[in-house]
Amino acid sequence: MDVREMVCNAGILGAGGAGFPTHVKINCQAETVIVNGAECEPLLRVDQQVMELYAAEVVQGLRLVMEQTGAKEGVIALKGHYAGAVKALTAASEGVENVRVHLLKEYYPAGDEQQIVYDVTGRVVPTGGLPLDVGAVVSNASTLLNVARAAEGKKVVEKYVTVGGAVRTPVTVKVPVGISCRELLEAAGGTTAECRYLIGGPCMGRVVDNPDEPVTKTTGGLLAIPVDHPYWKKRSERINLQLIQSVCCQCSMCTQMCPRNALGLNVQPHKAMRTIAQGLDLLGDANGVFSCCNCGLCTYYACNFGLNPSVVMQKVKGAMAAKGIKPRKEVFTTVDSGIDHKKVPVTRLIARLGLEAYDVPAPMVDKLMTTDQVRILLRMGVGAPSVPVVAVGDKVRKNTLVADIAPGKLGVKMHASISGTVTAVTDSYIEIRRTAV
Repeated sequence: MDVREMVCNAGILGAGGAGFPTHVKINCQAETVIVNGAECEPLLRVDQQVMELYAAEVVQGLRLVMEQTGAKEGVIALKGHYAGAVKALTAASEGVENVRVHLLKEYYPAGDEQQIVYDVTGRVVPTGGLPLDVGAVVSNASTLLNVARAAEGKKVVEKYVTVGGAVRTPVTVKVPVGISCRELLEAAGGTTAECRYLIGGPCMGRVVDNPDEPVTKTTGGLLAIPVDHPYWKKRSERINLQLIQSVCCQCSMCTQMCPRNALGLNVQPHKAMRTIAQGLDLLGDANGVFSCCNCGLCTYYACNFGLNPSVVMQKVKGAMAAKGIKPRKEVFTTVDSGIDHKKVPVTRLIARLGLEAYDVPAPMVDKLMTTDQVRILLRMGVGAPSVPVVAVGDKVRKNTLVADIAPGKLGVKMHASISGTVTAVTDSYIEIRRTAV
C-alpha cells in the first residue's frame, strides 16, 4: 500500500492545527510518530471523544503513518484525565508492537507541537525547524482517524466539531465539510444571548461576528460568547495598543510564563511590548519572535494589566516577515529547570478567562447532520488554494473530486461533501446545493 498516495487522494490535512497537507508531512523518514491527543484549547471536546469512540481506528492510522515513515516507535500522547479515551486507547494498543500510550499533565498548551515533542522525547525542536529535526512526526488524533478511513477508500468530507459556550445544548456534532456554522448553532439549540463567535478555542480561535462561515477540514470548535462578556476586552487590539505606553511596567511576567521561552527558545513578549511602546516595528532577536506559537498564555493568564502581548508578538513577527527576515535554526539555551512549575492548569486558565460556566460536557452525536448547501473552501490550511475541476451546473456525488492540488504547489484535494449540483465556483469556494443526481 502506498500510504502517502492514499492520504493525498483522500484530501487529508492536519485536522487540529494549521492544516498542513498530511501527504507531505509523512513523506519522510522518522524515528517516532506522536499522536497529538492533548486537545490543546479549553472548552473543546472533539479529540478526546474521537479517541474514546474510535480508538482502534486511531491506532490503525498511527500504524499506517509509522509504516510510511519507517518509525520504530508510535506514541499516543493525551492528558491523563481523559479517562474514557485513556482506557480505550490502552486496550486498542495492547499487543501492538512498538506502540505505547503516554499520559500528559492537564496544562495549557500541552497540545502545542513543540511542547508535546519535548514531553514525549525530551528533545527541543529548534526555532525555524520541525519536529522531524529531532526525529519526530506529530499528527492530530482526528487526522489519524482520517488516515485509517482513507485505507477504506473514504475521503475527508465530514468533520467533528464541538459547539459550546452560550448555547442551550453544548454538543459535538458530525457535519459535512462546508456546512454553515449557523446550522451548527441551531443543532446546539441556538444561543442564549446576543453573541460573538470563535471558530476554534478561546485562546487561539478566530473571531467572527457572522456565523455563516463554512466548516473546513480544520474546524474543531465553534464557541458563542456573549457580547458583554469581559473576555472580549482582551481581544481589543485598539485598546491594547493605546494602553501599552502608559501601563506596561516591563514586569516580564509574560516572558516568565511563556511556555516556548521555558523550552529555551528565547521568546520574550515583554521586549516586544517595549518595542511597540517606543514606536518601533522590529525587535533585536528575530528568533525569539518567530518562536512564538501565539498560544495567548501571556495575554490570557500572565499579564495582570489586561494587556495583549500575544497580539504585539504577532504584529512584530509580521513586520519582520514583511522585511524578509527569516529565523535561524537554533535552540537559544537550555530548558528552564522550573518548566514543570510553569505549566498552567487548564481549569485555572478557564477561570482567568471567566468561562467556567461554559466548561461543560459536549456529548458526541455521531449521526451525520444533513444540509441542503455546502461551500467547499479552496484553501483550508497551509499551502496554495486548490484548483476547481468542476463548473457551474455540474452534477456531483458525495466524495467526487471537485478541486485538485495546484500543479507544483503545496496543497490538498477537495471533494464534494453532499450529492447535488454545483451552483457557484469562485476564487475562494465551490458551492454545491443538494439535488437529485
